[in-house]
Amino acid sequence: MTLNGKVALVTGAAQGIGRCIALSLAKDGADIAIVDIKPDKMAEVADKIEALARKATTFKADVSNRAEVYAAVEDTEKKIGGFDIMVNNAGIAQVDPIADVKPEDVDLILKINIQGVLWGIQAAAAKFKSLDHGGEIINASPIAGHDGFAMLGIYSATKFAVRALTQAAAKEYASDGITVNAYCPGIVGTDMWVEIDKRFSELTGAPIGETYDKYVGGRALDRAQTPDDVAAFVSYAEKGACACKGFGGPLGRRRVAGLQRNHLLRIASGGASHPDGRGGSGRKSVSRPYGPADAWPTCLG
Repeated sequence: MTLNGKVALVTGAAQGIGRCIALSLAKDGADIAIVDIKPDKMAEVADKIEALARKATTFKADVSNRAEVYAAVEDTEKKIGGFDIMVNNAGIAQVDPIADVKPEDVDLILKINIQGVLWGIQAAAAKFKSLDHGGEIINASPIAGHDGFAMLGIYSATKFAVRALTQAAAKEYASDGITVNAYCPGIVGTDMWVEIDKRFSELTGAPIGETYDKYVGGRALDRAQTPDDVAAFVSYAEKGACACKGFGGPLGRRRVAGLQRNHLLRIASGGASHPDGRGGSGRKSVSRPYGPADAWPTCLG
């Protein structure tokens, strides 16, 4: 199954996971609206999508601003001529002990990570209804949305909230033919984790790379996930292979297409095993190097 004729909007699509999701969906046949706050990087992604013979638009928007999110959806439908998929990927991380968190820190991360997803759900659902068809919404709720982490307490809280919003929205919009799901990766090798590791180093005195290695070492696959891993899962789900609504299960590996549908939610990168007793693929994976994401293999060339 392909996504030919579908139109997808991806927030935070200028880099990292969002960039790979946008390119993966384009490779599968969708036209893409790239939404971010970084025009130059958005233009680079648009060029790559157009090289795949797909349409691409860019729209600068701060997802914490409800009006801008609605405007991005309107721009997508106007310029590309449709709207079928919303990927609420944009988000930020904060690393601080709970005792040191300031009101302005909480305001910022709640506006982006929770309100940004809420506005995206609202805007997408309203557009689907106005076009008189169903649609698909997929949100980002990584491992921090399932386990609270020390020094990442407020970030974890926002991702727990995204999981709750996903489940509630799935129930509210099911009768409209709108599915709402979440992708929940473990430790993904992106620039965000480079910054998290640096901040842990400042707070704890740990050498650069040590915190990252500690978290990666605890994964069942013994490696960090890549943005490509996450993008492959999102693409698989959007092509209709995942018929569930409101799921928020951990994502453990790339080859989800080979798993039974009802097992999809139970594959965990954080140490859980396959329902039949196998851990991951049964094969040892090669650890990814620590360093800036630009130094790693990039998605889709």
